[in-house]
Amino acid sequence: MSMQSGNLRFLNLIKPVMCILPEVEPPDRRIPFKEKILWTSISLFVFLVCCQIPIYGIMTSKSSDPFYWMRVILASNRGTLMELGISPIITSGMVMQLLAGSRIIDVDQTLKEDRALFNGAQKLFGLLITMGEAVAYVMSGMYGSLRDIGAGNAILIILQLFFAGIVVILLDELMQKGYGMGSGISLFIATNICESIIWKAFSPTTMQTGKGTEFEGAIVATFHFMVSRGDKLMALKEAFYRQSAPNLTNLFATVLVFFIVIYFQGFKVDLPVKYQKVRGQQGSYPIKLFYTSNIPIILQALQVQHAGQWQETEFGGQSIPVGGFAYYISPPSSVSNIWEDPIHALVYVCFVLVSCALFSKFWIEVSGSSPRDVAKQLRDQSMIFKGHREDSLLKILDMYIPTAAAFGGMCIGMLTIMADFLGAIGSGTGILLAVTIIYQYFEMFYKEKEQGNMLF
Repeated sequence: MSMQSGNLRFLNLIKPVMCILPEVEPPDRRIPFKEKILWTSISLFVFLVCCQIPIYGIMTSKSSDPFYWMRVILASNRGTLMELGISPIITSGMVMQLLAGSRIIDVDQTLKEDRALFNGAQKLFGLLITMGEAVAYVMSGMYGSLRDIGAGNAILIILQLFFAGIVVILLDELMQKGYGMGSGISLFIATNICESIIWKAFSPTTMQTGKGTEFEGAIVATFHFMVSRGDKLMALKEAFYRQSAPNLTNLFATVLVFFIVIYFQGFKVDLPVKYQKVRGQQGSYPIKLFYTSNIPIILQALQVQHAGQWQETEFGGQSIPVGGFAYYISPPSSVSNIWEDPIHALVYVCFVLVSCALFSKFWIEVSGSSPRDVAKQLRDQSMIFKGHREDSLLKILDMYIPTAAAFGGMCIGMLTIMADFLGAIGSGTGILLAVTIIYQYFEMFYKEKEQGNMLF
């Protein structure tokens, strides 16, 4: 049953608040490639600055970070204006996509008014979620008890997080409306992950371990070991296999996974199509192996965070699962842990493969990319598959799309497992997200180059 009664539609309820929602006006001209690069750089600069500005009024706390593993995919930074990251945008986007895909709300994406109201509803939910999360963070004592920080500071913290959330929403809208390259969500996620990898490779921060003072960065630590240790062979072994911080093995594993994912990105099936209205004009409809992109791994990672017991580790201040369902569906911390608890490793592998495949199949049904939806799009463009009749569109797409979604989801899950088992820096989820987003940007640049839009 859809959310409508007679002439009353859910989207019509959004009309009165459309005038007060912050909005970026769409461009009235075609934005040149160089200008897109400029706007993308400005958006990224604003985001990075907000990631470094601490929230005023919080109490310093050395407690563990319950959202440590989620911060990678939510582009958030603890204790700063980007505390919430892009979580309100992702949450509101997925909720609206689910409501529209499951026909709970009635949306006709071919109508300009419906598209505007749908985007307005998504933005409104994003603002409400931002306010809700800000209040929840403060009330839960994440920045200190309410008695310690006081009512004035509590309100000030909520307002800071809310206005930072508005900035993120507007930056994403700026990018999506054609001023920049791609979407703000993808840009911020990739930047956050790459920043984490570079920091763990070159960090000059020192820490005290049982063997003395060490540098956090894997490469910096390698040079320090080679210079300060008398036994060079043991120094090199320490650089490759130390457990207290990122090592060279983690770094090489990260590079290896990066290139493997790039290789798999090129796997696709091109279905030849022809236009009914224009005789002789032909083309192709590509179905990629990673048909649903990185959505399955995002949904799978979100599911892991909300189950089980978490405990603070000795280094880094992050939390790791130590009990409950989350322990078995999170990756083993090292290769030795696989041998110590093989049941944990087996359950983790099965969970990731099955959940990624199911999430992929589920996502194509609610995101408008199912065989039925694609067949409708091709019919609207008067396109048919070469050598087949128009009524066979759905049958052919049914042969490829569900298989690509499920198998592609499993491949993404398998690559994530491999990255986690090899000990890649960050996490398998983070690397998969970063590589797929970077590859999308590469395709955008290549398309612009083909159209003759060069940066230099």
